[in-house]
Formats: sequence, structure tokens, C-alpha cells
Amino acid sequence: MQSNGGQLAYKDLIVWQKSMDFANAVISLIEVLDTPRKHYRLFEQLEAAATSIPMNIAEGKGRNSRKEFVHFLHVSRGSLYETLTLLELFRLRNWFKSETFQELEQRSIEIAKMLNGLINSLEND
Repeated sequence: MQSNGGQLAYKDLIVWQKSMDFANAVISLIEVLDTPRKHYRLFEQLEAAATSIPMNIAEGKGRNSRKEFVHFLHVSRGSLYETLTLLELFRLRNWFKSETFQELEQRSIEIAKMLNGLINSLEND
């Protein structure tokens, strides 16, 4: 599936672009956190969940059916909620400022709305 100019079609999706920016912001946050590394599994899980959001959008877009694309969009949305849950836990442990959480939460709400809209349009078309 390619779009104009030979670029892969998933790159044209604004929700993919925003989720890439979001995942990058989460990774950047992890890199600067000064927290006990005995919780390294939580950091790995956060990074995996955040990167899973755009990866599942891309994988679904690369599938040959609308049904499969919708399935991967649902998985992506689940990864978004998982990421937000981990960020909330990190905030509760005071590993970063509430303002940082609020900014990431706002970005995640925008992505969730976009995913929901895309899912609804594909399911109702």
C-alpha cells in the first residue's frame, strides 16, 4: 500500500504521526528520569507500550483488509491506555511532575479520539 510519491501509506495518517511524536516524548521522558532502576521492567513496559501505538497503526494499515486494520487500531488504542496507565503510576510515585503527566495525557486524549474516529469510520463505511 503506497501513497503518492512512493511513501508508505501509514505515514500519511495524522494519528500515526501524532502517535510517533507521543512515543518519542515518552522515550525522552524515560531517558531523563532519575528514579530507582530496580523498576527497570516498568520502564521497559512503558517504552514497549508507547512504541506499540504507532507500530500497530502501521501494521494494520499494511494489512490487506479493513477488518484487520480495525483490529490493529483497537490494539493500538489498548496500547495507548496501557501507556497512560503506566504514566499515571509513575506520576503517583512522583517520578516526574504532574504537569508532565497532564501534557502527555492531553496528547493521549487527542490520539484516542483520532483512533476512535478512524475505527468508527472504517466500521460504518
